[in-house]
Amino acid sequence: MKKIITSFLISLLITTNIFAAGSSGGDSKSKYDQAVKLITAAKKNEKKGKETKAQKNYEKAFKLLVKLNKEKPNKADTLNYLGFTSRKLGDFKNGEKYYLQGLAIEPKHIGINEYLGELYVATNRVDLAKERLEILANCNCKEYSELKQIIDGTKKSKY
Repeated sequence: MKKIITSFLISLLITTNIFAAGSSGGDSKSKYDQAVKLITAAKKNEKKGKETKAQKNYEKAFKLLVKLNKEKPNKADTLNYLGFTSRKLGDFKNGEKYYLQGLAIEPKHIGINEYLGELYVATNRVDLAKERLEILANCNCKEYSELKQIIDGTKKSKY
């Protein structure tokens, strides 16, 4: 009986370790969730004026998203945040590239349309920002009003 219990406990430990190893944060969903948490923290840091801390969080999020995009390419949400973090890091060219890739997959993606519109305003292409706003016109969402305020100049956006 002692051997059976010992065998059971050993197999239980092995199984637990296998599952624990499998959920160590290396899977795609986990990378995405980690990146979103970093982006959320960065936005909070920006509001508090902690620019250096925000930039570090955007950099970490960007690196996770690049890895995720290599593992599972062509996901609009991942491309949205790749565009967002690129833009926040001052890389408008790649930010636009990621946004456009995401729109090729999901043309009415609310987040991409808003953030691409913000990028267009930041790069003095208001006419293109208005095109993004037009796409959001019927979404009945906060992204429409936020982009409209940025286009109208009643709300500032730090790129």
